[in-house]
Amino acid sequence: MKTNFLILLSILIGLLSFIWPNEHLFQTADVVGNLFLRFLKLVSLPLIFLAIISSITGMKGIAEMRQMGGKILKYTLTTTLIAATVGLSFFLLISPSTSQTAASSSVDPGKYFSFLLNIVPENIVQVFLENNVLGVAFLGFSLGASVLFLAEKEKDLLHTFFRGAFNALLKMTTGFLNLIPLGIWAFVTLFVRDMIHDSANMNNMLSYVLCVVGANLFQGLVVLPLFLKWKGLSPYRQVRSMAPALMTAFFTKSSNAALPITLECAETKLGINQRVAKLTLPLCSIINMNACAAFILITVLFVSTQNGITFSFAELILWIFLATLAAVGNAGVPMGCYFLASAFLVGMGVPLSLMGLILPFYTMLDMLETALNVWSDSCIASVVDQDLKETAMVLS
Repeated sequence: MKTNFLILLSILIGLLSFIWPNEHLFQTADVVGNLFLRFLKLVSLPLIFLAIISSITGMKGIAEMRQMGGKILKYTLTTTLIAATVGLSFFLLISPSTSQTAASSSVDPGKYFSFLLNIVPENIVQVFLENNVLGVAFLGFSLGASVLFLAEKEKDLLHTFFRGAFNALLKMTTGFLNLIPLGIWAFVTLFVRDMIHDSANMNNMLSYVLCVVGANLFQGLVVLPLFLKWKGLSPYRQVRSMAPALMTAFFTKSSNAALPITLECAETKLGINQRVAKLTLPLCSIINMNACAAFILITVLFVSTQNGITFSFAELILWIFLATLAAVGNAGVPMGCYFLASAFLVGMGVPLSLMGLILPFYTMLDMLETALNVWSDSCIASVVDQDLKETAMVLS
């Protein structure tokens, strides 16, 4: 309650900068925000690696890893497909104005999925230097799975080492996260500054923004709560427990940066099993991008139709799967969805001039999308944890 109160107070103080804008205040917020974001980026990649490998090495064997990993992948793909479908539904319902000139909408899949090559890094050092999140996840899974085949003594030794390293990093992070209210004040203040400096009238983009925001809110307020209720879990308890993580994700615009807080909230406030949280949340921060799927689909369709490209019903359905697969490959970094959508458009030969008009809105959209992604991550973690508890009850 104290943390939530301080966060709310930080937001209110940050919003006051709209009434009393001051350049020195904005400069201070810029420094504080940069320091806060730098630290979160510093620990996020090692945290993902250590969380995955310490969680896998603590399992009883490959069967347990397959069981948990299968559930995570199943729920991730299901919710992301639903998010893309919701995005298409909102696009068709709101129908942003389109050009009537038909053009080809052919797709060159090689243009879009080249990011999959990054899954296998060329060397271990490079993967960390280049902030290759997919490569880090691959390393963590590969090394963790290999440890499970070692002799019991060696397996226990390595598990103790990786678990100790993870806990040490988490302790360092937890200490720093006592400054969350200060960081959120800085991000709110900088957000207000950006809004003050960018007052251009973008009425022609209203329908597009309404599509993206509406799809995200429907996914977050309707689909995911129903997903929780399906397993007998309380959406209210979930959102109350995850509030600090959702706030951090909203203002940092990075699900990876919010990962330390997400783990802390999931384990201490929601009571999710540590092994489940340490595997599910880092993995979901990489592949579970509900908001990104909706954004990519809506953005590609909007920009394409504005440039005279039309899509058949079959092609619209195909875009649900393309957006889902692309979202799974998003690295959970600021503007990741924006660059992925641009890559699709470049591959189709569509001019990117409209992406420049979308950019001023993207700060707001990216905030909402990141919060939705972390909200979805926590929901999947809770459902997987509940599934495994039910399985244990049945087995007992």
